[in-house]
Amino acid sequence: MALPLTPPVQPMLAKAVPSIPDGDDLVFEPKYDGFRCLAFRDGDEVFLQSRSGKPLNRYFPEAEAALRAALPERAVVDGELIVDIDGRLDFDRLAERIHPAASRVALLSETTPSRYIAFDILALGDDVLLETATVRRREILEGALTLGERVHLTPVTRSADLARRWFEIFEGAGLDGVMGKPADGEYTPNKRTLLKFKHSRTADCVVAGLRWYKDTEPGEAVGSLMLGLYDHEGHLHHVGVVGSFPAARRRELAAEMAPLIPGGRENHPWAAADADHDALRMPGAVSRWRTTEQPWVPLRLEQVVEVAYEHTEGGYPGRFRHTAQFRRWRPDREPASCTYEQLEEPARYDLDAVLRGEVKERS
Repeated sequence: MALPLTPPVQPMLAKAVPSIPDGDDLVFEPKYDGFRCLAFRDGDEVFLQSRSGKPLNRYFPEAEAALRAALPERAVVDGELIVDIDGRLDFDRLAERIHPAASRVALLSETTPSRYIAFDILALGDDVLLETATVRRREILEGALTLGERVHLTPVTRSADLARRWFEIFEGAGLDGVMGKPADGEYTPNKRTLLKFKHSRTADCVVAGLRWYKDTEPGEAVGSLMLGLYDHEGHLHHVGVVGSFPAARRRELAAEMAPLIPGGRENHPWAAADADHDALRMPGAVSRWRTTEQPWVPLRLEQVVEVAYEHTEGGYPGRFRHTAQFRRWRPDREPASCTYEQLEEPARYDLDAVLRGEVKERS
C-alpha cells in the first residue's frame, strides 16, 4: 500500500471515567459493542485491521466491499464493525463471524452482514492527520465518506447534557455507553487519550466453582470464582467469572473457599454426569475461543457474592459480557434467591435511530 500510514497502526485507546463532565471541551460519540477496525484503502486494495493488528478481511468480505465503495481512493479511517439483529447490536452474532471455514464465513456474510461505523480519520491522500485536532478530523471525515447501507458515520455532540441522554437511551440498542474525545486533541496511537463512560450494575450471584491461579499449586491461590444464576425453572446457569484479584487476596480466597470444596461435586448441576449441556450454560466448554476444556473445581452452593457488571449477552438465559468485578460477600442472601430476575433490561431502542443521533425512545 502506498499510503502515508500503513498497517499495522495501533488505535487510540480509552480510559474509564465514572461520569460525563460538564463543559464543551469534549466531543461525545456513542460507544458501540463491536470489533474495533482500522480500514486502509489504496485504490482497489482495502485492508481491515483489528485492534491487535490482525487482518479481518477474511471474516468480513462484505465490509471490505462496502468500504471500497465508501472510502476515498487513498485513506485510513478508524471505526467499529458491528452486527445488528432487529435494530439492536448482537455481539454473539458478530463473534460467530470469526470462523475457520470459508464456506461458513460466506454464508454468514449474507445472513448476518456487518456494518462499519466510522468515527475518525487518520490519513487522506498524502496527508497524515494524527496531529490534526479532533473537530477538524471530524470535518474531514464527513467530507470524505460516501455513506451507504453498510457504512455509517457515528453521530457526535459537544453537549454534555445530550451525551447523558444518549447514555441513558442508546443502551436499548445494545450500545456500551458514550465516548469522549478532547475537542482540540490529536489522534494518539496506543495511548489512552479517549474517555469512556460505561454502564455498570450489580447482581448477587452464587459462587458455584473456582479455577486455581495459573502457575500455582492447586489450593494455593484462586484465579477466578465462577458465577451462577438460576432461571425461572430453577436451573443454575454459568454467567461468568469474577477475577482480577491482587496476589495476597488470591491466597486468602483459597483459604476461604477451601471449606466449600468437600462435597462440591456431589449433585452439582454442572458436574453431574447426566447434566443437560444443551439446556444449561456450562463452564469451561470447548468453543471457537478455546480448543480444550478448562479445569475447574465445583463448590457447594452456599456462598453468595455481589459483583458489578456492565451488560449481558446471549439473550435469556444470558451471561455477563465481560469479567465481573468483586464488590462484597452477601451472607444475608440465600443462593436460591440469585435469579435472572435481578438483571436490568434496558428499554428497547432502534440502532438506526442511534446512527441518526435521535433521542427518542421506541415503543
